Amino acid sequence: MANLSTCRIKVINGNTCEPMTHNIDASAQAAKFAHTEIVTVTPQAGPESIEGFYDEYLAIPGILEQILLDQNSDAFILACWGDPGIEAAREITAKPVVGIAEASLYVANMLAAKWSVVTTLHRARDMVEKTIHKAGMTGRCASVRTTSLSVLETENNRANTVEVLLQASKLAIEEDGAEAICLGCAGMSGLEQQLEDHLGVPVIDSVAAAVKMAESLVSLGKSTSKHLTYRTPEKKLMRGYGSHFQVKNLT
Repeated sequence: MANLSTCRIKVINGNTCEPMTHNIDASAQAAKFAHTEIVTVTPQAGPESIEGFYDEYLAIPGILEQILLDQNSDAFILACWGDPGIEAAREITAKPVVGIAEASLYVANMLAAKWSVVTTLHRARDMVEKTIHKAGMTGRCASVRTTSLSVLETENNRANTVEVLLQASKLAIEEDGAEAICLGCAGMSGLEQQLEDHLGVPVIDSVAAAVKMAESLVSLGKSTSKHLTYRTPEKKLMRGYGSHFQVKNLT
């Protein structure tokens, strides 16, 4: 097992909203062990928020760049609930890459027989359902409850966010049979205890869940399998991209 005395985890906000990066960092710092160093960053390029497939696809290069240019971190966390670009991220590094969506689902799965994801805009339902399916968790998901909340609103209007999440979570518990709630947006980080106190079921902060998963993988000394699926990308020219994106320069 690895020595965690020097564990360094880079947390990458999926969007370019700096206030949300600060909120993500606060949640990550609160969850970490004392010997873990958390560095939370904002991509240099990408959308201000991710609320659809166009946003997600444009966000991925900026997210990957934060990994490509990093030589010092022991693990990476993708702090956007859809885990955008996580497969590509696992191709370009052998270090553990943890998505906050996947981590929150794993935690919920260990705490409840059925759980629901409560998230942002109604248009996000398909994206959320695809994320759950990709993680192999569809059979344990009681429901996906979307809301009127935009991603930026979760950061800018915390009181209203709590109220909307409470209403949606109560419906998930009372009507759908949920026994735990996953907060389906990084902008909801830091609200889990307040919600849990009202709801009486476990509420999972996805950023905090990802931090604990990343710490565990580093502590276990595990790296991403390069046997087949996540091996380094095939060598070819990436036209129009900088040198750090070129496969020949990957280490």
